[in-house]
Amino acid sequence: MSRKPLIGLIFAAAVALVGCVTINVYFPEAAAQKAADQFIGNVLDSSGVAPAGGDKDAAPKPAPGKQPSASLLDLVIPQAMAAESPDIQVRSPETDAIRARMKARFSGPLKGLMDGGAVGFTANGLVAVRDAGSLPLDQRSQATNTVRDENNDRDQLYAAIAKANGHPEWEPQIRKTFAAGWVERAPSGWYYQDASGAWKRK
Repeated sequence: MSRKPLIGLIFAAAVALVGCVTINVYFPEAAAQKAADQFIGNVLDSSGVAPAGGDKDAAPKPAPGKQPSASLLDLVIPQAMAAESPDIQVRSPETDAIRARMKARFSGPLKGLMDGGAVGFTANGLVAVRDAGSLPLDQRSQATNTVRDENNDRDQLYAAIAKANGHPEWEPQIRKTFAAGWVERAPSGWYYQDASGAWKRK
């Protein structure tokens, strides 16, 4: 095979690869993580939740100044294309109202449920009753209602952020980013689910 047809095949494959990953490339993951951390920190810190301690189960972070090795996508996708990725906006009248409700909930019943281990963070960015048996009978109904209200707000939050940024299709990625952020910010002693659905304690 001559050199020109080979170069043409490589270029065509590269163009096809870029077309397949366009959605992932344009989702500003780093900006989303920063925005999620600010939102979650504002909710928890304002609710009197103690700062998160070290998490031995957390994935190790790259050393300062050390960047991951280049991948095939780094070679195929121009740097200018990645630089055009937009920031994530989390402030809107709808998200502000949701945040206020979440603050009130964490300042009230939800914090107690998390502290006692009855409720924990799920792997999909929600909360769930982990151990109803640890609660007195007369408190179980309230716990169920608190979890329901919190999850309604969380579902609305992730969808509202995606919509506010003009990309409703980003909702699953935003949800995943927030799910990791809630666990990262959780104080020691709170429960969370890992990717397999198993409960773990920080």
